[in-house]
Amino acid sequence: MAGEETRMLLLGAVALFEPVNGYQIRRELLSWQVDRWAHTNPGSIYHGLGALAAGGHLRRHDLADGGRTVAVYEMTETGRVELDRLMTAALETVDPYERTAFHVAFSMLPLLDDERAHRALTTRLAGLEASVAELAVDDPVGVPPHARRSVVLWHDLAAAELAWLRETVRLVERGELGGATGWTPPPDDPGWQMEADRSRYRALLGR
Repeated sequence: MAGEETRMLLLGAVALFEPVNGYQIRRELLSWQVDRWAHTNPGSIYHGLGALAAGGHLRRHDLADGGRTVAVYEMTETGRVELDRLMTAALETVDPYERTAFHVAFSMLPLLDDERAHRALTTRLAGLEASVAELAVDDPVGVPPHARRSVVLWHDLAAAELAWLRETVRLVERGELGGATGWTPPPDDPGWQMEADRSRYRALLGR
């Protein structure tokens, strides 16, 4: 699973910022602390970008930029299809014991329009309601007390996510999440430099 989560992170980051170089992807993902919650080894990011390019999911351009050669990545149509598959599965599939894939996909939510985000999250909502009901067992037969307390914990975590998800769906319905929120980063955000580099890379690529 961790391999697919890393693929989703890398494809999603390129889709968000393309054309973008590997250092920028690494810096951006580490600012999200993906090494702590997404099981992504920072040292694997460059290797993962290379593997995705070799597999046809990314297009690599070696650009002469200021006297140095920079590897710059863009999505391919195959990569977009793969990212869509990974994100849809991660957003819609409920596993009350493991949420990492969902967190990865949710971090890429601006890539989806409001309609698609709403559809995926309402699908998850139905599955999560079923999971909460399944975990709501008052006194499981043959289960020792400490194990029953574990079930209570899983139930309460799922119930907390359910309350969060209901509010999140309402925010999507109001257009306050996803790709059209109008949010802009603060003036000192490194993303502004990334945007300047992006414009330069586009010019070098003749875009």
